[in-house]
Amino acid sequence: MNIFLSIDYYRYQSIFWRHYFERRGMEKMIVICMGSSCFARGNRDHLELIENYLHGNRIDAEVRFSGCRCRGECGRGPNLEINGNLYHEVDTGTLLDLLEFHFSGVTIET
Repeated sequence: MNIFLSIDYYRYQSIFWRHYFERRGMEKMIVICMGSSCFARGNRDHLELIENYLHGNRIDAEVRFSGCRCRGECGRGPNLEINGNLYHEVDTGTLLDLLEFHFSGVTIET
């Protein structure tokens, strides 16, 4: 498998789902896998990083953040889902990029 093809595929999927949620006014969401494999591979640290990102950007009320049990993708972890996109082998740098991509345009409703 060509790695560039898979990166382009995930990039397309991310853009598609971002616009899908925005057009429909749907809730922004993050679901982090809390299974033992994903948790040990980095989601323990990602949990705090996501909470800090949402709180630091004052969007924690606009984004639904929850955990889930194992998704059966343990060999490709740590896994997390953002706005309907499932991401695999997420490291800290990638997570920050994903958060910026998905939530940089989120505004606080008053």
